[in-house]
Amino acid sequence: MLKKDPAYGKVSGCYSKTITGTIMAEFKIAPSILSADFARLGEEVDNALASGADIVHFDVMDNHYVPNLTIGPLVCDALRKHGITHEIDVHLMVKPVDRIIPDFAKAGATFITFHPEASEHIDRSLQLIKAEGCKAGLVFNPATPLSLVEHVLDKVDRILLMSVNPGFGGQSFIPHTLDKLQEARKLIDASGYDIDLQVDGGVKVNNIREIAEAGARTFVAGSALFGAKNPDDANIYDTVMAEFRAELAKANV
Repeated sequence: MLKKDPAYGKVSGCYSKTITGTIMAEFKIAPSILSADFARLGEEVDNALASGADIVHFDVMDNHYVPNLTIGPLVCDALRKHGITHEIDVHLMVKPVDRIIPDFAKAGATFITFHPEASEHIDRSLQLIKAEGCKAGLVFNPATPLSLVEHVLDKVDRILLMSVNPGFGGQSFIPHTLDKLQEARKLIDASGYDIDLQVDGGVKVNNIREIAEAGARTFVAGSALFGAKNPDDANIYDTVMAEFRAELAKANV
């Protein structure tokens, strides 16, 4: 297991960087199960969480909005029945989006995020997520402007920036996402709302520090985590998780 760094306070599974006792930033790592071994999914998720991950990230694709087909509410429900109690973060890459929101809420989702292009009425979709008892968020593709969130900031709990084009795992981080993260961080801070800023796509040990310094607080990692198994680790992913945390500890935020 990852040991607690003296400069960090453990808060509900996440690590908060502190300066003279004042919490400056919380960092959370969210393994994307799209890159896990689905033949042993429950075990894979157990190991990732035991290694220090904070959130279970679900990539839901419909082969319509994006050119891939992945998983549905039954998998979410199965993980809850398996005993997963951590936050389940459902990223919907489906169109239309409203039909499936209640299904994932019933299956145990904590967060449900969607792309504004997938909804005819963004405000209504956000309200639907809230009405189902989940936290809500908007997802922005690399070329989607942040202006689409400005009039619904009071209804979002998370803004997710895609640092790759959605549809497949294992892609490289798009560099201009750093500028967009800085823009989103300013927007969130100026709003006064408690909104998480998440990034998804190409997050690796060698760039997570730079991404954090640009403003992200939650980091989706798929192949970079599930592709770094170490059989000598007690929980398979202890080494790579410690590497992620070590880089985040260096972040100047």
